[in-house]
Amino acid sequence: MDETAWEERISAAWESFDQVSEADFLALIEKLAAELPPDSGIGFFERASSLDATDHPDVAVPLYRQALEHGLEGGRRRRAIIQMASSLRNIGRPEESVALLTAEIDAGSDELDGAVLAFLALALADTGREREGISAALAALAPHLPRYQRSVATYARLLVEPETDS
Repeated sequence: MDETAWEERISAAWESFDQVSEADFLALIEKLAAELPPDSGIGFFERASSLDATDHPDVAVPLYRQALEHGLEGGRRRRAIIQMASSLRNIGRPEESVALLTAEIDAGSDELDGAVLAFLALALADTGREREGISAALAALAPHLPRYQRSVATYARLLVEPETDS
C-alpha cells in the first residue's frame, strides 16, 4: 500500500465531511480504514474520529482506546488522547477526561498544547473545578496574545496557587 496516497485519500475524505451524508462519510472512512492491517492503530483512530465527528462519542471511546493499545504514534496519538478526553466528557465522564489531559500535559509539547489545555478547561468546569478551568483556558490563550502574554500567564497561575499571607 502506498502510504502517501492513502494519507491523501483520508485527508480528502475528511474534507468531504460537510458535503456528504453521515452514512456516506462513515462508509468512506470504514472503507479506507479497512485497507489497513486489522490491528492498525491508525485504522482504529480514523474509525473513532469519524464516529466522534458524527456525534457517536460513546462508540468512539472504545475505538480510541484500541487505537492507543495498538501503538498509535505521533500526532495521531495526541489527537486520540484529546478527542477521547472530549468524548469522555461528552458522555458524562469528565473525571476521566481530566486525568487523561492532565497526564498529556506532562507527556510532551507540540502545536496541540493549547488544545490539550482548552479541553482540560472544559472538563474541569464539568467537574466543578471552574477556577482551575479558567486557569487552563487562560494558559492556552496566553501564548497567542500579541501583548500581555506574561501577565495573562501569571494570572492563570495565580488562579490556582494557594494564597499566602505575607
